[in-house]
Order: sequence, then C-alpha cells, then structure tokens
Amino acid sequence: MKKLLILVLMTWSIQANQLGINEHLGETVPLDLTFINEKGERVTLKKLMDGKPTMISLNYFRCAGICTPQLNDMAKMLGRLDLAENTDYKVLTIGFAEDEGFELAAAKRKTMLSSIQRHFVQDAWHFVIGENNSSAILANKVGFTYEKTVSPAGVVDYVHPAVLIMLSPEGKITRYLNGIEQLPFDVKMALMEAGEGKVGPTIAKNLLFCFAYDPKAKTYIFKWEKIAGVVMTLIMITFFIYLIKTSRRDEDQEEYENHQKKETKDE
Repeated sequence: MKKLLILVLMTWSIQANQLGINEHLGETVPLDLTFINEKGERVTLKKLMDGKPTMISLNYFRCAGICTPQLNDMAKMLGRLDLAENTDYKVLTIGFAEDEGFELAAAKRKTMLSSIQRHFVQDAWHFVIGENNSSAILANKVGFTYEKTVSPAGVVDYVHPAVLIMLSPEGKITRYLNGIEQLPFDVKMALMEAGEGKVGPTIAKNLLFCFAYDPKAKTYIFKWEKIAGVVMTLIMITFFIYLIKTSRRDEDQEEYENHQKKETKDE
C-alpha cells in the first residue's frame, strides 16, 4: 500500500510540473550566459542587464498565439510606466525557438519599439536569441517550462506560458507577473523591489498558455494536453483520497476482527 501511495504522489508531481511556471524565487541566474542580440552581436546577460533591475519575457518570434499580444501589452505598459528606462530598469525579450535567427528578433523589436506612444530610449529593450542553448538554460533556471510540438503538416509550435520575470541587478529572481496584461503600477513596484533585491509574492492571476495555430484552417487549436493534465491531476487526487479511506477502513475492520477474536477467547 505504501509503495502504491508513493507511486501516485510521484506521478502527480511529475504531471503537475510538466508545463508552465515552477517558481524559483530567490534563486540566482548565471549572468555569464551569452546571447545573440538584434544586431547579431554576442553579448552576455550581465552586459544586457547593465547593473539594472531587469524585466524578462520569454517568447518565440513566429508565435501566432499569445506572444504578440503579450509583447503588444508590454509596449503599451512601457509607454505608461512611471520609471526612467535604461536608468531605472532594463527590458529583455529572449527567444527560445531553436530555429529562429537574430533577424527575426530585430524585426519584432522594431515593431514593438515603434508602437510605444512616447519617446522611449531604444537601448532599454533588447530582443535576443540563445547561443549554446543559453535560452533553454535560462528558462530552466527561472522555472519557465515549454514544449515543442510539430503538426502533421510539419508546422512547429511551442506550448508555453505568458509571464514577466523580474531580476535584481545581481540576477536574483524577485517576482513573477503571470498573464498577458500587466498594470504599470504592478510592474513599477516589482522593478523597484527588484532594484533592492527584495523577493515579492506572485500576484494572483491565471497563467495563460499559448495555443497552436493551424495555418490551413486559419484558426487556433486548443492544446488538449493542458486539459488532460488537469484531468489527470484530479484523477490522481481522487484516487489518492480513495486509497487513504480504503486503507483506514481495512485497518478499522482488522481492529474490529481482532477485538471480536479477543472477546471470544475470553469467553
């Protein structure tokens, strides 16, 4: 019975941690990771952050799902943010798709910067791709889990969450802001706390996942794996409770039978 319970708990844990965000608040990311910026230059995370608290988003630039809405909201939010970009903070959008080049990063950056409705110091927001698997390493360090999918038509997509991650100047993970839309005040507070190295709790908000896009049908496809994961988790919880109740009932029955045998023997 104990072995079965352990197996159930292990399966539940694995299922719960497959996709999404597994928060690593207070942990530090390696600042010597190298990336390729929008100019094709090799640059370290430390140089990109430039000793400033930094807001990070992880995306892929061909994403037809939540990446573009998230980046659009970031541009809108940055235009209203009551902090001095490049002085009080930095912004870093990291592409994690293995087959995307820095040209795509540059094109997406140009689009986003041009949409900001005020003068914005362009050097404050960089779009980069990984070098030597650095994007995947960073994603793992911050607990950002994603999954590559390939459709029957050969279309590559990634199932991934939408989140902003705040780093202190030393690279400490101080806060996660889940979802596509963020309030300028929440981001301001998170950046100010990151500047002081203070770790803050995650703001309660639903964690959204990217949908896959079917170019032939011209529609978004819901990723059934997400629902399957929730259903599997609920099944595991129900089964776990059932095992506990069954175990207790068996113990009570055994105790009752032993008591009956004792009474019979005494007579």
